[in-house]
Amino acid sequence: MIKTLRQSLERLLSRGTLRSLREVSSPQGREIFLEGQKVLNFSSNDYLGLASDVRVVEAAVEVLRRRGFGAGASRLISGSMDEHLLLEREIAAFKGTEAALLFPSGYMANGGIIPALCGREDVVISDRLNHASLTDGILLSRAEHLRYAHANVGALEGVLQRTGSFRRRLIVTDTVFSMDGDIAPLSDIVELAKRYRAWVMVDEAHAFGILGPSGGGLVDLLGLNDSVEVQMGTLSKAAGGSGAYCAGKRELIDHLINAARSFIYTTSMPPAIAGGLREALRIIQAEPERREILARHAGRLRQGLRDMGFNTMASVTPIIPVMIGGTPETVAFSARLLSEGIFAQAIRPPTVPEGTARLRLTVTAAHRDEDIEQCLTAFRKVRPCP
Repeated sequence: MIKTLRQSLERLLSRGTLRSLREVSSPQGREIFLEGQKVLNFSSNDYLGLASDVRVVEAAVEVLRRRGFGAGASRLISGSMDEHLLLEREIAAFKGTEAALLFPSGYMANGGIIPALCGREDVVISDRLNHASLTDGILLSRAEHLRYAHANVGALEGVLQRTGSFRRRLIVTDTVFSMDGDIAPLSDIVELAKRYRAWVMVDEAHAFGILGPSGGGLVDLLGLNDSVEVQMGTLSKAAGGSGAYCAGKRELIDHLINAARSFIYTTSMPPAIAGGLREALRIIQAEPERREILARHAGRLRQGLRDMGFNTMASVTPIIPVMIGGTPETVAFSARLLSEGIFAQAIRPPTVPEGTARLRLTVTAAHRDEDIEQCLTAFRKVRPCP
């Protein structure tokens, strides 16, 4: 076995796609200590700067003292604690749905929701650039899996026209695409779903807390709450914690409680995490200025990079891809930025398609104006001469 694994690792190394872990020895924030080096962090999904917010930390500590360290069991045994139920009610109220259900992670949510809704007689239609957790959830469901060209409504309709023989049709899409930073054409998707009698499931992982008048996500921004049957999102990004939710009709949530294997057969979220998330949710709603600061920082960094001639694709969110070249060039550029005190992670296949390696920059509300300028200065310094 070891010989086989070693050969596999050597192949990854030869292609420049071998991954390893880096130690962070500080709280998450605009600055972190990475492998002992103090750097500006442009690789975090902590969009609103809540992961280390003292109010969130204190709320989690308070619940830790009252309810202990772990939940001790699955939700269907003795692990459904008051903090879980309170958080679910508050998420449902925030999202404007009848109910919500917590999952330990976004990956587990997508891996449980889709197989609970679809099986061998059904078809799931997916954007080609959807997150891997959606793809794996579809594979677990054993439903027919059809993909359409990224954000291409015409291509989606072409696929829908071929699916009349299936029992159920489910369209799944990210609302904000995690590697490109662009947004799904959700209004058009909903219209097609109505025309072809399909259900719609969205993954709001990178939109929750960011988009919409109150941070409810793209569904909130577009006023489509009554038209999207399954609303999934994560609590590990803008909310600063961990875990995920599914929000929708009461019948949907009751069905998932009884059919989603990744919910049924796992220990529930630690109660202190739920307690911290409740405070994070309060801050998301009470402090819209965090979203305004975030949008300003993202706009300044994106425009500054474009002014230098960098390709940032169709990004309109705090996720800013920067196309450098091939995998070796992208990794080398990331290393040069790190030597200037800027942590901008190189993203390589298979996370992104072959030939599309990029730097993935993310900004947060915790960044300062001078941080954005320092990042742009580093790009000017390390970019190749024309």
